[in-house]
Amino acid sequence: MSDWKQEAVKLAQQGMSWRKIARTLGKSKSSVSDYLRSLYGKNGTYLNKYVEDISTHQSDNLKQNSTINPYAKVLVLDIETSRMLLGGWGLYNQNFSLEQIEEDWSIISFASKWYGEDAVTYMDVSNHTEHDLLETLHGLFNQADFILAHNGRRFDYKKIRSRMIAHGFPPHSPIRILDTLEICKKEFGMTSNKLAYLTDLLCVRNKKSSHSKFPGYVLWKEFLNGNQEAIKEMREYNQIDILSLEELYDIIAPWSSTLPNFDLYQDDVLNNEDWVEDGYVYTNLSKFQRYRNVKTGQYKRGRKNLLSKEKRESILAGIV
Repeated sequence: MSDWKQEAVKLAQQGMSWRKIARTLGKSKSSVSDYLRSLYGKNGTYLNKYVEDISTHQSDNLKQNSTINPYAKVLVLDIETSRMLLGGWGLYNQNFSLEQIEEDWSIISFASKWYGEDAVTYMDVSNHTEHDLLETLHGLFNQADFILAHNGRRFDYKKIRSRMIAHGFPPHSPIRILDTLEICKKEFGMTSNKLAYLTDLLCVRNKKSSHSKFPGYVLWKEFLNGNQEAIKEMREYNQIDILSLEELYDIIAPWSSTLPNFDLYQDDVLNNEDWVEDGYVYTNLSKFQRYRNVKTGQYKRGRKNLLSKEKRESILAGIV
């Protein structure tokens, strides 16, 4: 590899845009783009991404004790948004009109990874535009079958789509949401459903990071002011959230009764050697074999009604 190519890769990993890399190295934009695109994908989906392997996952990049079939593409995602600047005359119980919006919110950073893989993608507006972030997210959405996020259905997903349409992007391909907040609210009665509480209570390897030098709102303020230490802390904060979120999902997912059937994403006939017979499941009119996964503890049922035809015909249904 020539010296300029090594330097181009190094600058790309630091988050520098390809256009700026070309100017820095005194090379044409097409030369830099062609080379980096050969590394990051032919269609440039991962344009200007920052990738760092900070995961402790297994070396074969597949979750051995997961509820997710590796053939399903699940994008683990977390975004951060800027604050709104509003003009007002008081601190308590204020209502603001549209005329008082001095600066609207925007997406300032995101971290993502493909479930079961090691590489974490991070981008922020310290060296990219919001449009760059949205362009990368749009490409990722077009590849993903699912988005995994905490409060993802009400926050991350809708916020991203709001900014995409505002920037003139076309609709991305249909995508489904796996929301750890929804699972926890439905299945448990935790003291708190905040990611920080849940990961501190349940996770072993990766707990949600706490702010170090810049507490709460100060981090966002200093980040937008260009403070390099705040920019670094935002990156670490955002990336660790992704790892803790993925670990949290692995822990709580086997308890969920409403997970998608990820096995549909595998074309081959399934090898269900990890599933053992464990009793039966009854509905109002049917009986099915129940199965338990020896690795995850998750339960599923068979699809064949075990009742004989004579038994089914003799059962009377209740009136609703």
